[in-house]
Amino acid sequence: MLHFDFYSPEEELVLPLYELHGIRVFVKRDDLIHPYISGNKWRKLKYPLQQAQKEKKKLLVTFGGAWSNHLLATACAGAKFGFRTYGFVRGEAVDNPVLKLCQIFGMELQFVDRERYRNKTALFDTHFANSTDAFFIDEGGFGMLAAQGCAEITNELSQVYDHCFCACGTGTTLAGLALGLATQQTGTVLHGIPVLKGAGFIRDEIQKLGIIDSSAVQLHLDYHFGGYAKTKPELIEFIKMFAQQTSLLIEPTYTGKLFYALHDLILKRKIERGSTVLMVHTGGLTGLLGMLHKF
Repeated sequence: MLHFDFYSPEEELVLPLYELHGIRVFVKRDDLIHPYISGNKWRKLKYPLQQAQKEKKKLLVTFGGAWSNHLLATACAGAKFGFRTYGFVRGEAVDNPVLKLCQIFGMELQFVDRERYRNKTALFDTHFANSTDAFFIDEGGFGMLAAQGCAEITNELSQVYDHCFCACGTGTTLAGLALGLATQQTGTVLHGIPVLKGAGFIRDEIQKLGIIDSSAVQLHLDYHFGGYAKTKPELIEFIKMFAQQTSLLIEPTYTGKLFYALHDLILKRKIERGSTVLMVHTGGLTGLLGMLHKF
């Protein structure tokens, strides 16, 4: 059975803002899991890849945008564990460093217009309905198996935290954390920072993944900075300040918005003095390659 050893420590961040408000902040460094299968990407791929192996599939078929960390992680994981990989890329044909890395790892790419991309099942069936080798993995790894992988984060923690934060795209990592914390019944308050505009739908998405009481998850919908992969000068300045003060690299699409949200919530006194906070660093740092011109 597919096996992948990794180490993901918890690291305390000490910043004047945290000390001033009497709050201890720790980071679950999932960005250190692997250079390309990093963060929540490995956690979301672990069980789907085991299922593909069990079904004797040889080809992983998945989906993503032109700068998709998920596409890159799948390409690298395929190379590591002996699968061929195929990626449907949303939008017009482009050539960029992330897609080039996907190809170096052996992934075959097909660009599809945004209209056809919306129906991923139809895309898969059109090209692979007659294939006995192909295994479908949804965009971003979304699915119950992926959520189960993310739930394992909570088993690795060295202490009980008052609050746990993660950035949200599909909601899979948030759903996994909710499942894990519910099992442990620690009383930890779970916070999701959606990176898409109008992302209230994430509550419905995590219910699809087994979260019966999604109202227990606090969603903070005002930190998207205009939408997915959108940014503003204040976010860029925050990321530079944060990196220079902590040596921890974050990026504008996910983790930059995550840590900005925590800072803002502390300033607004939404996190009580004396709290311990866990921030889940979900990796995805190759996303910086497409946004360096903003720095």
